Amino acid sequence: MKNQLLCVTGALVFLSGCASFSPDGGFGQVADLTKQRTGQAVTWQRTPAEADSAQARVAELLGQPLSADTAVELALLNNRGLQASFAELGIAESELVRAGRLANPSFSFGHVAGGGVTEIDRSVVFSVLGLLTMPLARQVEQGRFEQAQYQAALDAVGVAAETRRAFFSAVAAQELVAYGEQVKDAADASSELARRMLQAGNFNKLAQMRQQAFYADATSQLVRARHQATAERERLIRLLGLSGGQLDFKLPEHLPELPGEPAAPTGMEQTAMDKRLDVQMAKRSTEATARALGLTRATRFVNVLNVGYVNKSQTGEARRNGYEIELELPLFDFGSARSARAEASYMQSVQRTAEIAVNARSEVRESYSAYRTAYDLARHYRDEVVPLKKRISDENLLRYNGMLLGVFELLADSREQVMSVTAYVEALRDHWIAESQLQDALTGRSPASASR
Repeated sequence: MKNQLLCVTGALVFLSGCASFSPDGGFGQVADLTKQRTGQAVTWQRTPAEADSAQARVAELLGQPLSADTAVELALLNNRGLQASFAELGIAESELVRAGRLANPSFSFGHVAGGGVTEIDRSVVFSVLGLLTMPLARQVEQGRFEQAQYQAALDAVGVAAETRRAFFSAVAAQELVAYGEQVKDAADASSELARRMLQAGNFNKLAQMRQQAFYADATSQLVRARHQATAERERLIRLLGLSGGQLDFKLPEHLPELPGEPAAPTGMEQTAMDKRLDVQMAKRSTEATARALGLTRATRFVNVLNVGYVNKSQTGEARRNGYEIELELPLFDFGSARSARAEASYMQSVQRTAEIAVNARSEVRESYSAYRTAYDLARHYRDEVVPLKKRISDENLLRYNGMLLGVFELLADSREQVMSVTAYVEALRDHWIAESQLQDALTGRSPASASR
């Protein structure tokens, strides 16, 4: 009997030793999922060497004007919150490894002496139930580990999408400041000319106050635009994880030009079903819940089953060997409550997965509508409004040169032309943000979660 128990013990130790940590901590899957959706690589900086390599790349990227793609690469390298979220992957893998290892055995020792007799009891107890359910428990933890991988990829894709939107907003805000300064300069010249003409008696007080009001409005708008540019730049800085001497990075002077044609909506809903990370996470969560239900059913009636080796020795007598079994009897709780809870959890997971799928399809349609509206509006400003304002300005300049138009009308027209260009910049910014949100809705996550 003793030899048999020793063999069982050796087998248990061998089986427990088979569970080990993966070389990359499961991050390879995260990197692949992220690159497929962003086009950029992401790294998990777990060692000083990896951190140093990432910082060297950060310095290289900051040495040149940023683009949307390099900004995303920077964020994936340097965002501290993203690196912190990757630690959840290590926690999930540790639970997976633990599920593949048998629980430590318990050892008991008893010593009783009296009347010249000493009795010693020894026992080593192993959890047989843990061994029997180990494969299923490992499957459950494998599902949770896969969920953690998808969550890490979802976090990375989310940071990439937020960074892209922040980049376009920062560039647009910087560009709007430049146009706001032009409007203010025109209003300043108009107000100063009106003041001097009023002093010379060639202008009435009401007209002069109107020009002064234009100048006051232009000044206040410029102040707000400058603050907005600062706020958008700081938002981008937070996403890029920059500090200290890294804050003087350069942004391009203008937004990218509008594409020649908008994206076609063909197959977008199916793309969301196949590639969107929150949909894939919901599917795997349901599968993991189903596996957990199987585990619950396997242990429904047998809650605790331990077996162990026991020996007893007594003074003046030979040692006696044997075994003991510890079993919890289901007299009061037959496990029906745990089984019902697991089944309810499974049905809850099924319904939530269906809800996420329905919402994903709807969000893709809505995001495409927003994208197409933003594209059409930006193209309208580019092809119709801005050229029309330019032609009007050219005609007014000709009239001014022919002394058919006054200087104040010419200055007012100049302000309107700049304002039309400003509106185009805002429309172009909205297009690029809508395009980013559409891509996120297709392959990443819900736009509603991105806005929180």
